[in-house]
Amino acid sequence: MKNQHHSNNILLNLGIENLNDMQVAAQEIILRDNNVLLLSPTGSGKTLAFLLPIFEILEPEIKDVQCLILVPSRELGLQIEQVWKKMGTDYKVNVCYGGHSIDTEIKNLSNPPAVLIGTPGRIADHLDRGTFKTEAIQTLILDEFDKSLQLGFHEEMSFIINRLTKLNKRILVSATSDIEIPKYTRVIHPTVLDFIPEAEEKTNLSLKMVVSKEKDKINSLFHLICSLNSESALVFCNHRDAAERISDTLNEKGIYATYYHGGMDQDERERALIQFRNGSVSYLVTTDLAARGLDIPEMKHVIHYHLPSKEDEFTHRNGRTARMLASGTAYIIIHESEKKLDYIDYGMKVLNVDNNTKLPKPPEFQTIYISGGKKNKLNKIDIVGFFSQKGKLEKGDLGLIEVKDFISFAAVKATKVKDLLKLIRDEKMKGKKFKIEVARKVIKKEED
Repeated sequence: MKNQHHSNNILLNLGIENLNDMQVAAQEIILRDNNVLLLSPTGSGKTLAFLLPIFEILEPEIKDVQCLILVPSRELGLQIEQVWKKMGTDYKVNVCYGGHSIDTEIKNLSNPPAVLIGTPGRIADHLDRGTFKTEAIQTLILDEFDKSLQLGFHEEMSFIINRLTKLNKRILVSATSDIEIPKYTRVIHPTVLDFIPEAEEKTNLSLKMVVSKEKDKINSLFHLICSLNSESALVFCNHRDAAERISDTLNEKGIYATYYHGGMDQDERERALIQFRNGSVSYLVTTDLAARGLDIPEMKHVIHYHLPSKEDEFTHRNGRTARMLASGTAYIIIHESEKKLDYIDYGMKVLNVDNNTKLPKPPEFQTIYISGGKKNKLNKIDIVGFFSQKGKLEKGDLGLIEVKDFISFAAVKATKVKDLLKLIRDEKMKGKKFKIEVARKVIKKEED
């Protein structure tokens, strides 16, 4: 191999004697196969596992970007850059991410790096601006790909992958094993390298039972939520109308909840998820629709208001918590009249929550609706700039911002919302006046 003789120096530079089994296997398979899914726990040396084969694939005579690495967070991007720099190759690397000066990045890219690392939003932005060429990009790595999906980078990733017309190698890297690979990645029947230890998957979930004295379990649910130290939770029930009823009742009792089910139209579903994701609503009451493929962050608490009839649905629901090495708890609310299910161990620990009536703290954020999106030429940076300059928001006052085609949503610290709306009432963003207001919450009263 053309770069092989450097490999030993690289390990010297990194201060490593030998590669681990996973790294050896990954190097061989990534060089050999064009679609690879590498599953390996966080902290196992995945970065080097894909950087070494990339180094062997790079061609010194090509002066454009040859490999693109997409990452869910700037921290991960900077970490990969550090490893690459430490390897001491002659190839240039750059990292691009939101919150970093775009002008600096454009200047960096004018002398293109062989390896470009970036977050999906920022890389998509650069492709829009045409700041680097894609013709020489043959290798794409999606690192911590499970995280990128959880964080909802679907549109950006799909947009980017569509622009990479000369790709011949796609490597997905994940720390969790049961991810569904979206079609837009064009990764079909990948070679799977699975280095996730079996035992690790199961150990961190604890199950607790809450016994409801009344047949209607809503009060038990209320007390249970009051015992969670204001941490958010997913509440699963078996029917759409139950999800709505439970959510409405919790709201009447002073708990910020919303519901999500298959009977809602796409916009309403999207809105409920955005408000839950960005911390404007702490409790999402949902059917099994949310047990799979839902784009929400890792949860500490999953509550089974109703148990599903099948064990695999139960497992899927619980898969929303205790992922990676995080721990989580699944609570089962039971009334004595219910039919016993054979997959549940009814001897599990019983939690008494009846005395908990202290309401969770109201959410830190509120969701602000903006009547413009990508098709109105708005992006995240425009919104951040407008809200901080004209709306006088400080760095920590703005949470998650999501820009859709024709509308956008921004999470703003609840305490700052009133002043913000007053300050920007008559202001224009990018020379246009948009309707900007607190996003309404999804509650079923509206249609009646």
